[in-house]
Amino acid sequence: MTYRTWQPEHRRRRRLTRRGRIALLLGAVLAVAAAIAIPLLLPDEPAVEKPRTLVIPEGWRAGQVYAAVDRSLRLPEGTTRAAAASPATGLGLPAEAAGNPEGYLFPATYPVLSSTTPESLLRYMVDTANKRFGAGHIGTGAQRKGLSLHQTVVIASIVQAEADTPEDMGKVARVVHNRIARGMALQMDSTLNYALGRSTVDTTHEDTRIASPYNTYERTGLPPTPIGNPGEEAMTAAVAPPEGKWLYFVTVRHGDTRFTADYAEHQANVAEFNAERRAAKAG
Repeated sequence: MTYRTWQPEHRRRRRLTRRGRIALLLGAVLAVAAAIAIPLLLPDEPAVEKPRTLVIPEGWRAGQVYAAVDRSLRLPEGTTRAAAASPATGLGLPAEAAGNPEGYLFPATYPVLSSTTPESLLRYMVDTANKRFGAGHIGTGAQRKGLSLHQTVVIASIVQAEADTPEDMGKVARVVHNRIARGMALQMDSTLNYALGRSTVDTTHEDTRIASPYNTYERTGLPPTPIGNPGEEAMTAAVAPPEGKWLYFVTVRHGDTRFTADYAEHQANVAEFNAERRAAKAG
């Protein structure tokens, strides 16, 4: 007797008709087409550009900022300076600044894209300064002291340049305010350095005789413009310095700035500073 082997239904082979074979083939083609269509759409989506960064340190002068922007944007030297001087740039500076952005190029880290221009970057810096300097405790403090925003920025730029440490900023600002209140010349080396386009702690008697509105040894009051771009700490110190009678200060060595209201004591401190400088040069 011949026995037929039983097979489960799912293992039985079925023969397709011609119509069935065509339907199956068409379904496979459509499935492949759908799978391909999705990735083909992806290149049309805009790519997100990762920005580079430009760091502007506290205390930099405008010229240093211009040079950094030129380098960051890979532009010929002088391009950003020309943009800053052009009325068409429209920086939004306070009227007292008279078109000079010195002091209003706020120190910070800025994003740089392929579409960034010197004009857009400068406007970003000035807009940031206006927002940080003109409102909150800084704006209120300036009003309380009877200072305009521009005068506050000038004082803060001197504080930024003169203070050896952030902790010294308040005391330096107090010296500036005390001297102005007494009608004394500020006698700040930082303003001479700005006039001479340099940065040094060695000031000569000849330096103090230069004919410049930034010569605060011969002229009383504040210089006509900021001498750099101060940060928020220096601005805060300018409007809220600690109480004190200090009129003089000298940084004998890093971390050792001595403030006093006594001229004889100050002279002794200066003599020690000069001795330190001579020893450093000899070594």
